[in-house]
Amino acid sequence: MPAASPRFLTLADVAEVLNVTVRQVYSLVRSGDLRGIQIGGRGQWRIEQVELEDYIQRQYDRTGPSADDREPSRDDDVFTDS
Repeated sequence: MPAASPRFLTLADVAEVLNVTVRQVYSLVRSGDLRGIQIGGRGQWRIEQVELEDYIQRQYDRTGPSADDREPSRDDDVFTDS
């Protein structure tokens, strides 16, 4: 029987999924762009899997129907330092 996906993710888990730094995920949570909860005496952040999926969907909706319709930004992979 396969293991079920965890309901809550750490900032590091979310950073891995989004391929960004933990610091960037922390900024998303603190700004309210990505909903999370603080737990425990140390106030560690946890993000519910469904909240991460909602955030990803909002980013797709914000991007629009087609990435081909927009100009590439400096964050896009088409720009390199070489």
